[in-house]
Parts: sequence; C-alpha cells; structure tokens
Amino acid sequence: MMSHVIRDASESIHWDEEVDVLVIGLGAAGAAAALEASACGADTLVLERAGGGGGTSAMSGGVIYLGGGTGLQKACGFEDSAEEMFKYLMASTGHAPDETKIRLYCEGSVDHYDWLCAQGVPFKPTYYHGTSGEPPTDDGLVWSGAENAHPFNEIARPAPRGHVPQVEHQGGPLLMEKLCAAVDASPARLAANHRCTALYQHSDGRVDGVACESFGEERKIRARGGVILTTGGFVLNDEMLLKHAPLALRCGMRVAATGDDGSGIRLGIAAGGETIHMDAVSISLPITQPWGLKRGVLVNERGQRFINEDTYYGRLGEAALLHNQGRAFLIVDDDIFEKPEYMEAIAGAGETPAELEKELGLPPGSLVATLDLYNAHAAKGADPVYHKAADYIQPLVRSPFGALDCTTEKALYAVFTLGGLHTDTEGRVLNPEGGAAE
Repeated sequence: MMSHVIRDASESIHWDEEVDVLVIGLGAAGAAAALEASACGADTLVLERAGGGGGTSAMSGGVIYLGGGTGLQKACGFEDSAEEMFKYLMASTGHAPDETKIRLYCEGSVDHYDWLCAQGVPFKPTYYHGTSGEPPTDDGLVWSGAENAHPFNEIARPAPRGHVPQVEHQGGPLLMEKLCAAVDASPARLAANHRCTALYQHSDGRVDGVACESFGEERKIRARGGVILTTGGFVLNDEMLLKHAPLALRCGMRVAATGDDGSGIRLGIAAGGETIHMDAVSISLPITQPWGLKRGVLVNERGQRFINEDTYYGRLGEAALLHNQGRAFLIVDDDIFEKPEYMEAIAGAGETPAELEKELGLPPGSLVATLDLYNAHAAKGADPVYHKAADYIQPLVRSPFGALDCTTEKALYAVFTLGGLHTDTEGRVLNPEGGAAE
C-alpha cells in the first residue's frame, strides 16, 4: 500500500514539468481522455506505469457494448434505438442503476461508435451467431449480453450490441493498437514507465499535480487543468478484494494488467473521493460455449436449478459464484453432450439421474426431482420455472447422464472488479457529500 499518497501543494514546489491535463494510465479510457483533451487544445501528458499503453483493455476480448442504431448494426440488418438500449441496461445493471449516466451513454452510443471508427478501429460489417463475446472469426457484431433471454427480452426489444474489432478471436490487442496509434498521432504526449505515487493537494481540496517515479527517479508534474485517473480496477490486490469482494479470490483467472492493483482508486480516496460499488465484480463463466450446451440444466450443490441456462455467461458466473458459492454443475445427457470450449472437467457420470446424483454427492432425490420437473415441462417445450427460450428446451432423458464441473476449482471463472471512484456525468470524482472533489 502507498503510505504518502497526498502531499501539501501549498508549499513551494519545484515542478519538473507543467501541463494542462495529466492522464494517469493508458488503457481505453486513458486513450479516450488523452485524445479528447488534446483535441480541445489542452497540453496533454499521459503517464503509464508500463513500458507502453494497452493495460487491461489490450488483454480483453475487445467487445465494446454499443447500440442505438450504429452503422454496424444497420449494416448487419438489425434495428435498435437508444430507448431500447436504455431499457435493457436499466434492467440489467444491478439494483441501483445510474439512470442519468445510462441515458447519456445510450443517447451517445452511435457517436461513440463513429468516434472509434474515426480513430482507426476497424469493424467488419458482418454478424456472427453462436457465441457470447468475441467470435472465433473476424466478424464485427455479436450478442454480448442477456438481451435475448428472460426476463430482458420481455422488457426491451433485443438487438446484438457487441461491437468487435476486425480480427479473429481476441479483439483487445487490436483495439488498443489502434487507440495507442491515435494517441501517438495526436498532440498528446506519452511518458511510459512512469508510476504515479502521490497527488499534490491544497487545503481546499484542489489537486495541483502529481509525483511520479521512473526508474527510481522522482518527478513532480503540475496539471493546471486537472488530473484524470484512468488506472483500472483492483483485482490484483488481495487485501482490497478480501475487504470488498472476497468471493473473487476463488476465481481461477483474474483479467488484469499488472497495474490493476487499485493504486489509482486509493489516490482518489486519499484526496477525499468517495467510492461506489466496490463489491461489484464481473464474473464470466463460459460453460455454454458452444451454445448447444444451453440445453443442459445448471444446478447447485443442492441439486436445484438457479437460473435460465440460455442467459449471458456473465450472469451465469454471477449467479454461480455470488449466490451459490461457486458450487455448480451443468447436467447433460447423451443427446446434447459436446465438448465445452473453455473447460474439460467432468464431475460425474451415471446411467440414471439417481446414479449421477449419488456420484456428485447431491442430497438424495434432489437431482432426480429437478430433472423430473424440468423434463415434464420440456416435453411440452416449456420452462415455467426459469423461462428458458424454446430453442434450448429439450428433455434430458437419454443415458448416460453427465455433469460438467462448474465449480471454482475446475471451471474458468474469469473475474475483474467494477467498483471504483464515484464520478458524475462530467467525470469529476465526487466526495461523500456529493460535491466534486477538486
């Protein structure tokens, strides 16, 4: 932990450099901030602790959530509107969604897409069906949420909104290659291998600049117009995870660059900023890739279903980890079994549901009762318990029966944190009283 993150700016300071805007971190957010600040004429400097830009954004799948009728959506033959996108996001982003921010994001989504294109990010005008997240092809549009699953398909008109840079498989590297190239071509300057260690703050709360380290040497940089923190989350900080999101410690894959240690968040807290949703995490459990496995039944350690299996794998992960302690199994029969793309472990098999139940150590009769109920309705093409779509409803009756191991010990639980400093719609960090921390 940093112990001297705030320094007194009222003292006489010898600044090594003065700029208008100082951006801390060069991931996607940092690149956007640097490009827009420099486009407005501000003398902009970006500090990046690594040897170059990219951050966690370069390690991601590169799927960008956009909608409202983007050029890519139209080229692929899909109708969408800002209002339908807004209704979906309001319903799917937790119990206390920020209506104002979501509204602005949806209304500006087409412009966001056009901005990315203007920075040189390529999108192939083709649609790929059958995966949640980046496709194995270089197609540009995918489903990347639960828009087409219960209950959201009854709340808003579904449309695919996953915009993927034109490259096979993982799109994050290409996304950041193009954004970093745009930063290089802009008036903004990059200082790599510079780690921000402290903020200089006046007694009235105003932040004047930063101290940073580069190869053991300290530099002091003044920011006349402001400091923008775009340093990512804290998924690599076990102490912060234990305090705010302890279940994330069970996940086998932390999606993060080396800088995702919460240092920027702690800088903001030390300067008087308030945090929000520090317990929120994204948990991807891609057990229904390929999509044919959505016809399976996902049960917990009590042998009971807990979600509709055709929903987005981020919702599957959230439900499995946060509500079922990461104890889950995907039940399949011989008709629907196929090898998952992201996991290999088979937790058990049996000639009958009762045999499988016993092998998994589930409560006696629990899995048998679950499958009896599911199959009775599935024979009629229905799922009145969790409302899975008819395309993925099929009785599980052909032996042998198997269970794919979806526990945290055996399955891919890919996690990163979502919480951080509380900001307003202008990007200003707020203090606990709701005012802007300067």
